[in-house]
Amino acid sequence: MKLEIIGLAVGLALGFACPWTVPANLSLYMAAGLLAALDSALGGARARLKGQFKLGIFLSGAIGNAAIAVFLTWLGEKMGIPLYLAAVVVFGTRLFQNFAEIRRELLTAGPKRDRI
Repeated sequence: MKLEIIGLAVGLALGFACPWTVPANLSLYMAAGLLAALDSALGGARARLKGQFKLGIFLSGAIGNAAIAVFLTWLGEKMGIPLYLAAVVVFGTRLFQNFAEIRRELLTAGPKRDRI
């Protein structure tokens, strides 16, 4: 758990020290990619809490999710259809599901240990 906190602190420090803006024409790609990254991060945290984390699965999911999100955004722009919304809906739903499972795991971890 210490490593995650250190990584978060370093990332926040770099973000504040090196501000960067996203060009308007890439904002949809960034939004879809950010949701994919958040989904992967919460999925990895959930798997770690359950003792099921595997780096290969995490990395392939993160890269695959981001690729699909960017592809849908690109394809939608070419067709004139907001296909990025499909990625937003799917990843948004998964974010809430992962958060609910993490919350449930954290709230029931103590009582489970007490019964064993």
